[in-house]
Amino acid sequence: MKKRTKRCIAVAAGTTAAIATVNMVRNTWENLAEIAMDRNLSESNEQTVLSAGRPVSDKGQERENRKIAAADQLSKEECTTVTIHSYDGICLTGHLYCVENPQRTIIAVHGWRSSWGKDFGIIADFLCANDCNVLYVEQRAHGASEGNHIGFGLLERYDILEWIDWINAQEFSSCPVYLFGMSMGAATVLMTAGEELSNHIHGVIADSGYTSPHDEWKYIAESNLHYSYKLMEKYMDKAAMERIGYLPGEYSSTVAMQECKTPVLFIHGTDDHFVPVEMTYENYKACAAPKRLLIVPGAGHCLSYLVDQEKYEGELLRFWQDFDCTDAEYKIL
Repeated sequence: MKKRTKRCIAVAAGTTAAIATVNMVRNTWENLAEIAMDRNLSESNEQTVLSAGRPVSDKGQERENRKIAAADQLSKEECTTVTIHSYDGICLTGHLYCVENPQRTIIAVHGWRSSWGKDFGIIADFLCANDCNVLYVEQRAHGASEGNHIGFGLLERYDILEWIDWINAQEFSSCPVYLFGMSMGAATVLMTAGEELSNHIHGVIADSGYTSPHDEWKYIAESNLHYSYKLMEKYMDKAAMERIGYLPGEYSSTVAMQECKTPVLFIHGTDDHFVPVEMTYENYKACAAPKRLLIVPGAGHCLSYLVDQEKYEGELLRFWQDFDCTDAEYKIL
């Protein structure tokens, strides 16, 4: 075979391989973008969400079952369902549980592709027993709330500002208000804390929050799915701009914490393979406000309460005791 012919064959083979690589990256990007941000998933990607990550241990499955049972129980409790409209016009739904003599109000914000009952059902009795009114919000593109795309906190922080305004207009608005988020909900309330908040907001509780959507997507792609995020980063940036109007690294919990003036309690488990504990350390280090840190050895993602309930509840009670004060006292702290 002539050298020229061999060279043409080699070039053709290289071109075919390059095209195949580009197509593979594009398909991977399209799947990950859909999984990350689209409310409605194809059947194959729905299965990917359900099976993603590491195998669940028997103990992990038991804890997951407890959360599901608690969510079912919470759904049966008497509450008031409320709706508001977001800054961009979509209808958002929340569920308000009131106690007889409230000492504080909690705005509870669930995580990515989760629900208010699943993330907070397990701690609902404790909140009620300690005189907390609780507004469980349904994040945009989840449950009964409208919206086609999940913003990973970049959009949702503005939704929480609308919920704060709604709380401030209620008859119990004189109570101190706390933002309490799990996972993406934690990142959402941390990003919200970078905005100018009313004096009614006395604290933020962030359980298993990430630094930024970019950092979280990179971690999942490389650590759990074993893809090179560098190959697909520009595609994910493009997908995010098309869907939510933000680049995934355009804003972050870490940047918000540098501007934060509201006390923050950070919580994370050391065995979290969905949002690594190092991200909470970064957020904690960046926080300019009074701050507390609870690290729970052996706890997986959003499972710290189930692993060490006594310590978790103790930290919450101390946090409230220190910051359930009047605005004048609060500013001294």
